[in-house]
Amino acid sequence: MRKITLFLFVVCCMVGSSCSDKFLEVQPKAALSNTALQNKAGINALLIGAYSLLDGWATAEGAYRSYQSSGDNWVFGSVASDDAYKGTIAGDQPPISLIEQGNIQSDNIYFRGKWRGMYDGIARTNDVLQNLAMAKDLTDAESKQIVAEARFLRGHYHSELKKMYNKVPYIDETIYNPNDLESTKVPNTEDIWPKINADLQAAYEVLPATQTQKGRVTKWAAAATLAKAYLFQKKYTEAKTLLEAIVASGQYRLMPLYHDNFRAVTNNNAESIFEIEHSVNDGASGGENGNIGATLNYPYGGGGVTTCCGFFQPSQNLVNAFKTDANGLPLLDTFNNADIKNDQGIESTAAFTPYDGTLDPRLDHTVGRRGIPFLDWGIHPGKLYIRDQAYGGPYSPKKHVMYRSDVGTNTFVSNPRLNANNYRMIRYSHVLLWLAEAEVEGGSLEKAREYVNQIRRRAANPDGFVKTPDGKPAANYVISEYTAPWTDQAVARKAVQFEERLEFGMEGHRRFDLVRWGIADQVLNAYYVDEAKKRPYLNGVKFIKGKHEYFPIPLQEILNSQKNGTPTLVQNPGY
Repeated sequence: MRKITLFLFVVCCMVGSSCSDKFLEVQPKAALSNTALQNKAGINALLIGAYSLLDGWATAEGAYRSYQSSGDNWVFGSVASDDAYKGTIAGDQPPISLIEQGNIQSDNIYFRGKWRGMYDGIARTNDVLQNLAMAKDLTDAESKQIVAEARFLRGHYHSELKKMYNKVPYIDETIYNPNDLESTKVPNTEDIWPKINADLQAAYEVLPATQTQKGRVTKWAAAATLAKAYLFQKKYTEAKTLLEAIVASGQYRLMPLYHDNFRAVTNNNAESIFEIEHSVNDGASGGENGNIGATLNYPYGGGGVTTCCGFFQPSQNLVNAFKTDANGLPLLDTFNNADIKNDQGIESTAAFTPYDGTLDPRLDHTVGRRGIPFLDWGIHPGKLYIRDQAYGGPYSPKKHVMYRSDVGTNTFVSNPRLNANNYRMIRYSHVLLWLAEAEVEGGSLEKAREYVNQIRRRAANPDGFVKTPDGKPAANYVISEYTAPWTDQAVARKAVQFEERLEFGMEGHRRFDLVRWGIADQVLNAYYVDEAKKRPYLNGVKFIKGKHEYFPIPLQEILNSQKNGTPTLVQNPGY
């Protein structure tokens, strides 16, 4: 399944000379033969190639773009939820606008981009496993670890597809035959969760607890990814066992400062369990090992961070979710009754005083807003950083953005938007909140409250508040732990789910979480009704239960799946 470029040569035989077919015996250029790869060095090169698809970027321009298959799922998990707007202007990247507006069609190039990105990753894992079987210079221990890493990656890529499209084919090394181009044209009618579970379980049983090379997956990355898969299957007991093992390992802890999870200088910290690695100035063409999937998602101008491109703007609904009551607790049911004050329609040269009500301090690590320091770039100027406020709202994304102090070291020399800030796919705070979910479903509400309070205790650390230049909190931050016992399961469930939104806002998880919780239609339909008053393009948008839980199988992939004139792939219901 590797891409091999063949060069054909036409040879004219001169009169009086003998013709031979030896000229046809030419090794392909720009690719290595399987024989050359069937050794320790070659297998490790193939495995690194399989890892490289975690960020969703592999092929040349024109096949699919980095942001169509970005590892952080900013389009599918955040813009397609109540966390974010597409941003920028109406005419830029209209396929994202269609997704945001609920106009979900199977020919949207973003759906095909994600599909191809993940199956490219699966192809590479299968290449590893097929060639490993022929390699003779690895020890048994080395071979077992390579198998475990490849199976982890294959499980991860399949789970990304499963949560996106549901009805997807599972492709392993026994299915793919390099001599049969139709070997991977298999039906998508089987539930592949059991096979995903098997891949991740096999990885968990073999991988070491730590790796000497940052970025290589560990036993605990496999455990957390398998636990996450179990949560999507509502197997809370199985998930709880794995999550408790991670806690008991003592290998991870919450970082004292929340924002240390979103800085290049604190990559691979004590909270990180599974990261997508990014690097810059490493010789890669065009800086493509940087955080290329987020390359559109920066303030637009204003003489500050960058001049491009103004995408991925936080929603007013998300901002409102960070309000707290006088006791420092979230407003679970009433947070969206009134908007936090913003500078919509106010020029950056005009006076503006930010909202003075009580707020969860994680807001200003998640969202860039007028009058609040924007990392170390100075005070966010409001409209100057926004391409079109009327269309995309007044807020900027923040978690993936580089610091001014990173420029030139943790940013690509020719384009600072390509930076080395890793994407933390799973961190210890996920483990704690997933445990809280499992405890709620199992009826242990007080244990769930303890896990949530660990998260809130960290958020309340005043050393981690965004500060003004004179060292004072940049806003009226008031946050506290839940002190009253939790006695109502429905209320406890809502509190845990709300905490996950606050902790992981703008990180590409939201829509998938709403779907697995079974509340996507309720939450998103309420969101569309309210947000249409601010963003008219959302007027009439509706999440259809039984259809929109999953995105459509890409039309072109259905057409490509034909064998003997009949597609092997079938479309999801409703599309």
